[in-house]
Amino acid sequence: MKALVITRLSGPDGIELRDVPEPKAGTNQVLVDVKAGGVNFADVLTASGGYPGLPDPPFIAGREFAGTVKETGERVMGYAQYGAYAERFAVSRQLVWPVPSEWSDEEAAAFPVNYFTAYFAYWKAGLLGSRGRGQRPKVLIHAVAGGVGTAAVEIGKVLGVEMYGTSSSKEKLERVQQLGLEYPINYTDRDYEEAIRELTEGKGVDAAFEMLGGEHLAKSVRCLGDFGRVITYGAATGKPARLDPRILYEKGTSVHGLWLTQLAKQPALMAEAWHQLSAWANEGKLRPIVGHTLPMARIADAYKLLLDRKNFGKVVLQIG
Repeated sequence: MKALVITRLSGPDGIELRDVPEPKAGTNQVLVDVKAGGVNFADVLTASGGYPGLPDPPFIAGREFAGTVKETGERVMGYAQYGAYAERFAVSRQLVWPVPSEWSDEEAAAFPVNYFTAYFAYWKAGLLGSRGRGQRPKVLIHAVAGGVGTAAVEIGKVLGVEMYGTSSSKEKLERVQQLGLEYPINYTDRDYEEAIRELTEGKGVDAAFEMLGGEHLAKSVRCLGDFGRVITYGAATGKPARLDPRILYEKGTSVHGLWLTQLAKQPALMAEAWHQLSAWANEGKLRPIVGHTLPMARIADAYKLLLDRKNFGKVVLQIG
């Protein structure tokens, strides 16, 4: 079978389309005929050796997929640490979920990482029960036009939160407004910290979803109101986050780390999240935004879309 193999940790040029042995399903695993694979920034980091907990090369790339269970033909989508960019994949039963009937394979492949991450960001921010509490909570979503960003907007609309989102593109922000974003902030035109101060009349936001790293962790903290929380889950700038914890004292703010790799090891927590996400999906309130679909041989182009911040919504590879 064909698979995208990371042969060396040198970025996209270290990934090769190769013939590899067929996998066999082990205990508590299912064998999936893969049709599509979602591309995440974590995949880009993996290719360059910047993501922890992975084996030495060679190994098969990809952590998100959609396809059919070989034994039953059931359409599923799923999540793993690596191995998904292959025509067949043996994966844990606990990390595959049924696909809503009206979704395409590409849409299904765009769901697990983005929507579980966004859901848990709201969970860590204490905002899952926000509707009906009176004043609407305010949330700042960085990279709002990306995969997690668009998922966070869809979930935020369901929860009834007031959403502020950053992007470098007027066109992208206009498209995300159609999903429910209320306050678009083009950070190439104005400093987002200043924009949040003006838009909230100095009160700040209740939570900020931050995945940029570098100076942006501290800037996001300064965007918070009293007892606000930054949920950090990445470092897209490639720079370590910088934060003097003394800036947390004045407003009683806090910073919370989110890593789906660790959360996925908690079956009860994942099941609870899926129960809610699937209900919203089946009600038509959530539907993955796929902005770019490429054949698997164009893996380097897919990664470049993320690195250059040219993607809108999800980048998906056609596998099967």
